Amino acid sequence: MDCRARALHVLCLISPADKAAAAQALYLEAQNGLSLDTEARLQRPEGVPGRPERPRLLSALQVPNRSPFTLEGRAALIHAIAHIEFNAINLALDAVWRFAGMPREFYLDWLRVAAEEAQHFSLLHDHLQSLGHRYGDFDAHDGLWTMAERTADDVLARMALVPRTLEARGLDATPPLQAKLARAGDARAVAILDIILREEIGHVEIGNRWYRHCCRLRGLDPVAIYPGLVQHYQAPRLRPPFNLSARGAAGFSEEELAYLQADFSNDRTGAPDAAQAVNGTAS
Repeated sequence: MDCRARALHVLCLISPADKAAAAQALYLEAQNGLSLDTEARLQRPEGVPGRPERPRLLSALQVPNRSPFTLEGRAALIHAIAHIEFNAINLALDAVWRFAGMPREFYLDWLRVAAEEAQHFSLLHDHLQSLGHRYGDFDAHDGLWTMAERTADDVLARMALVPRTLEARGLDATPPLQAKLARAGDARAVAILDIILREEIGHVEIGNRWYRHCCRLRGLDPVAIYPGLVQHYQAPRLRPPFNLSARGAAGFSEEELAYLQADFSNDRTGAPDAAQAVNGTAS
C-alpha cells in the first residue's frame, strides 16, 4: 500500500488517538522511502472521514461561546481547538489521497501537515485530560469538513478555501485567544498555542504555494479569481482584526493583505475567469 492509499486508510480510522499516531507514523515512512503513486485514481470508500460518535456535531451558531475564566469553560475552549486540529488531520490526509496528478512534493507536504496536526491534537488532548475532560465531552461544529466536501472535485478550490482561508483564520484568532488564556492563568495552553501558531504559518504557506501552482497551470491570476471562488463555494466572509505579520510569513502578498483590509461592501465577486478556476483541473 503506497503513501496515498495509506493516507486514505488513516483518514478512515475512527479513534482520534489511533489516527494521530498513524498520521505521524505515515509521514516518517514517507520520508524513509515508502512508495508514492501520484497518478492513482483512488475510490472513496464509506466512512470518510472516520470519526468517533462524539462530539455531537452542530452548526457553528448552535455551539455556545466558551469563556476561559471558569474551569468548565476553559475545558470547553480547549476542546474546541482540539476539534479543529482533529479536523485538520483529516483535511491534510484527504488532500493526499483525493487529488491525483500533483507533483510528488505536494503529497509529502500534506503528509507533513497531517503529522504536525496530529501532534497538535495530542498536545491539546493531553491538556484537556488534565482539566478533567476528554475529546467528545463537548459539542462541536463541522465547518472545516463542510468546505472540504464542497471543494472535493477541484484541488485549486481546496487550496484556496481550506488552508489559505479557513485555516488561516487561526493565524488571526490565536494571539487574542492566547491573551485570554494567559489572563485565566493557563500557561500550558498558551505554550501549546505558541507551537500551533508557528507550525500553522507553515501549513498556510503550503496552501498558498500550491494554490499559486494550480493557478499557474491554468493561466489564472490568483488574486483576481479568489473572490469568485469565495462566492461560488460559499466560503465565510473574513473579518478583522487580521494577523498581518503571520499572514505575510505564510506567503500572502501585499496585494492579498490589502484585499483583506478593503471594504467588503464593494462587489469583488465578478472575476471574469472564476469559472475557469472552478471547472478546470490541475495536472
